Amino acid sequence: MDHVDRITAQWNTERPDLDTGPMGTIGRISRLSQHLSREHAAQFAKHGLNLASFDVLATLRRTGAPHALTPKALMATTMVTSGTMTNRLDRLEQAGLITRTPDPKDGRGFLVQLTDQGFTLVDQAVTAHVDNQKRLVAPLNDEERSQLDALLKKWLAGFEPSDG
Repeated sequence: MDHVDRITAQWNTERPDLDTGPMGTIGRISRLSQHLSREHAAQFAKHGLNLASFDVLATLRRTGAPHALTPKALMATTMVTSGTMTNRLDRLEQAGLITRTPDPKDGRGFLVQLTDQGFTLVDQAVTAHVDNQKRLVAPLNDEERSQLDALLKKWLAGFEPSDG
């Protein structure tokens, strides 16, 4: 019996008229999310990063050379407001991990680009992140993980439109 089972058992005793099955599912996902967030934060901190800074650097890194995007494109992939993005970019620029240069396609805008230092750091961080993720899903075998991925994808599709 896990923590969520104890909670649903209490509700089943107090309110036997309720179907607490979904409460169990969502409760476990919520608890897993909290554990995973802590694990990710600890891993990013080893590289002097937090989730927000890793998100920006990783987005730039995975776009391919020249590892540059407009702030608008970064906001679209990270789903944050312009003010939040500006704060993130200010901190990353002060740390020497990105530069902001005029956008040759838009004289009013600029491009955010990884510096060599930023590229090296995010490559190290993403390698450690992937290793950490492998460790975090290790309780599941490949078939179980594949089944879980398919079910979560199906569930998520009810909230988010398909990309393709």
